[in-house]
Amino acid sequence: MAVDEFLHSSQHPLLHSNGAHAHNTNNNNKNIIFVSLAKWVLKVTMWVVFLAWVIFLFLFPTDFGTGLYDDWVDATSGTLFGETGSVLLLYSGPIIIIAFLAVPYLLLSGEDQLQVKEKKTPKFRLWTFPVLVDGPLGVVSAAELIGIILFIVFVIWAVYSYTVVNFEILPSYGDDLTLEEKRVFMLQMSAYSFGLIGLTCLAFLFLPVARGSILLRLIDIPFEHAIRYHVWVGNLTMFLLTLHGLCYMIVWAIRGIIPSEIIEWKSDGGANFAGVICYLFGLLIWVTTLPPVRKRYFELFYYTHHLYVLFIIFFALHVGDTYFSKAAGGIFLFMLDRFLRFWQSRTNVNVISTTCYPCGTVKLVLSKPGNLQYNALSFIFLRMREISWLQWHPFSVSSSPSDGKYHISVLIKAVGDWTEKLRGKVSEESKIELPFQPHSEILASVEGPYGHESPYHLMYEKLILVAGGSGISPFLAILSDILHRTKQKKLSVPRHVLLVWAVKRSNELSLFSTNDMKSICPSFSNQLNIEIQTYVTRESEPSLEENLVHKATSSSAFSVSKGGGISVLVGTGNKLWAGSYVIISTVGFVITLGLLNICYLNPFSISYWWYRGILLLACMVISVCIFGGLMVGLWHLWGKRTSARGEGDEDGEKFNMRQHIEGVTDEDLSLGTFAHSYFVRYGCRPDFKEIFGSISDRWGHADVGVIVCGPPTLQSSVAKECRSQSLKRRSSHPIFHFNSHSFDL
Repeated sequence: MAVDEFLHSSQHPLLHSNGAHAHNTNNNNKNIIFVSLAKWVLKVTMWVVFLAWVIFLFLFPTDFGTGLYDDWVDATSGTLFGETGSVLLLYSGPIIIIAFLAVPYLLLSGEDQLQVKEKKTPKFRLWTFPVLVDGPLGVVSAAELIGIILFIVFVIWAVYSYTVVNFEILPSYGDDLTLEEKRVFMLQMSAYSFGLIGLTCLAFLFLPVARGSILLRLIDIPFEHAIRYHVWVGNLTMFLLTLHGLCYMIVWAIRGIIPSEIIEWKSDGGANFAGVICYLFGLLIWVTTLPPVRKRYFELFYYTHHLYVLFIIFFALHVGDTYFSKAAGGIFLFMLDRFLRFWQSRTNVNVISTTCYPCGTVKLVLSKPGNLQYNALSFIFLRMREISWLQWHPFSVSSSPSDGKYHISVLIKAVGDWTEKLRGKVSEESKIELPFQPHSEILASVEGPYGHESPYHLMYEKLILVAGGSGISPFLAILSDILHRTKQKKLSVPRHVLLVWAVKRSNELSLFSTNDMKSICPSFSNQLNIEIQTYVTRESEPSLEENLVHKATSSSAFSVSKGGGISVLVGTGNKLWAGSYVIISTVGFVITLGLLNICYLNPFSISYWWYRGILLLACMVISVCIFGGLMVGLWHLWGKRTSARGEGDEDGEKFNMRQHIEGVTDEDLSLGTFAHSYFVRYGCRPDFKEIFGSISDRWGHADVGVIVCGPPTLQSSVAKECRSQSLKRRSSHPIFHFNSHSFDL
């Protein structure tokens, strides 16, 4: 806000005397300094809390760490919340504290950080330098590799430390133990250790899948990227829990007590039967996530993943409130996100217009309120109830925020049952009614938009966009965004853009006609250099004349606007409301837990582990539903009130959209009229070594952002060349920064 005020004041110098103007300028400069200082303090504090938490996790398996933990519990167990509150504060507290501090930090941060500096010295960045390319983990950046190594080191270190401690306490079981009995006791203690390590990993498991998480917004990693971290941590967690259960089974088999131990439901310890049920649910989820099952039976994978609810419930019953508290922070933030998604998805969103393209792709234009913000590299989850009540599918946004204040567009290629049914429905609607005439209402449910906290494509002066097939969708949004910003004479805009697009058939070239780029900024050629290289891989020659190959023979229709716009209830939406929702819900959880201890647990001396565990989980649910629900209700009312002010503008925008589509000609949609350099090659694939080598010679000493949207093979090829070119570069050559915009569940 301070920057905006400064710019505003500088535009009206005649309204003030020279002295007053100088005074206001000084005040604004002081405000900017104060904001920078506040952000620095918040960032340092969050780093200190995070590093202290990580150090404690590494120290806990040792005698020293265990001693610190015991001293902490002894010092705080006499408080209102008892040992559960002590463990909550120690393990989950740091995550919540960082989430709290992230709210003012994000409010103080803004797009002013994304200023392209032409004279800035190119340098490598951990997040954008691919290290592993062809492995089973896909493309892994240097920063991600460091995180993977830290997790592996932690697991190895924890196993070693627990083993040393177990050997030290083994004599406490008796000095006359036989060698076989010692082995059995060691195996039993190892089983317990594996459970503790798995519990620590579980604390991280739910953080990446909270789509609108305040923590993901803080580190500017969208859900589409973070989902792979969830997969990695999930595999590690289930592996450790499998060792945990397997070691106990072996111990029980040796002692001949398997049946009795499996069905045992202890009151003063872990409820074994609840643990067995919890593991079976986790195992079913784990098996269906394996690539052969997930790719062939995606719906089975999708539906079984919802068993996480039962997994969490029986996990709380198995370990009790104290141990559940160690993973409660991540689970609570996920519950907040899931509750918000539930309410957002209840809104019926009107599909303003639909367009069918000959390549099997459908364009949907969805209504949204003017106060719902998003970036050019965002995506949404979409459900069409007439096709399926349960299935949600992610799609990249193909429109720029500057294209229209009250609508958002997506391109959907028909590649499966759900998308084929959608195309069939849209085609049927278009045939029944005359083109561009109102037709029967099509409603959708939407979650999102989600994406990066800031439009990171504006960080680079020079961009390479690599798309495969319908992966062109987010790049249409990027190009539109760049053109709008160029027209508005904004500084943070890439000046050189190369688009490399590989398609199977030439009829897919019509996708470029979804936006009339040239009309956005007719004079862009003087300020912006755009090159387009298109490769048609499965055709040896054009099926039509070259000038006509990209024409779009499409049919369009507009619906009667009876539904509403996308709900503003999204975690990546308004920062103040999203932050307040997290803070109030957390305070509500503390209040609810305190009332539970005052009114029930302490007066009646409730000590059953499993019972206290499910009560703790119930407190989390109650706080989210009641306190979080109150904030959601207020947020919803605010959204309705602010969006109602622009209803007249929204109707005008829809009319202009209709007039625009009716007036677009084939010549306007030509790729050649949009780019400085444009060609189509048939029967070949892009040679990235040649492309990147040419760019290195022409673009010189600069940071070049490379964004890829396409299949894993395309991502690997581009990442490999980025790594190769950056490592062997000369001092006068650019550094290529790899970024993936591909969503793969």
